[in-house]
Amino acid sequence: MKKFILGVALVLGAVVFSNINAQIQKGNWMVGGQVADMKFTNGLNINLYPQAGYFVADNFAVGGLLGLGVFKAKGSSDTQTNWNLGAFGRYYVGKDYVNLLKNGRFFAEGSFGFGGRNSSSGSTTNGVDLGVGAGYAYFITRNVSLDAALKFNSVVGGGNTSGQGDLGFVIGFQIFLPTSKVKAALNDN
Repeated sequence: MKKFILGVALVLGAVVFSNINAQIQKGNWMVGGQVADMKFTNGLNINLYPQAGYFVADNFAVGGLLGLGVFKAKGSSDTQTNWNLGAFGRYYVGKDYVNLLKNGRFFAEGSFGFGGRNSSSGSTTNGVDLGVGAGYAYFITRNVSLDAALKFNSVVGGGNTSGQGDLGFVIGFQIFLPTSKVKAALNDN
C-alpha cells in the first residue's frame, strides 16, 4: 500500500510540476485576468480586467479584454471610474532564455482598445486606450499561472482632459486550456 501511495504521489507530482511548454503552445487557450491593480498613488484602487486569448504561435497569445475599475484618492471626495474594451497580445519568453524558476516564464504584454476615465469632479477622458508591460508568470499547476507585472496604461482622446496615464503593479492569474479540452467541453453541452 505504501508503494502504491508513493507511486501515485510521484505521478501526480510529475503531472502538476511538469514542464510548462505544452500550455503555451499554438492552438491552446488562456482565460483569466488581472484581479488587482495597485497604482503608485495614495488611495483605494480596485480594477478587474478579465481576458481570454488564443495562442496563434508557440509562446504568443492574442485575445480580448474588458476592464472596469474605481479609484478614490486618500483625503479626497473625488472618485474616478475607469473602463476599457480592447485586444491584447502576450509573448512568453522562450525556455532557453533566463527564467527565475523552473515553472515560470517572463512575458511582455501590450493592449489596444477604447477606454475612459471619468471623475466625479468632472474631468473626463474617453478615447484610445493603450497599455504596455512586462511581468513574470509562475505556474502553480500545469494549467494555472499566477502573474505579476509592471504596466503602463494610458487613455488618449476626447473629453475635457486630453489624456491620462499611470504606471501600476498588476497581479493576476491565467488558466490554460488545451484545444482538445475546450472542444470536449463544448461538445458535452
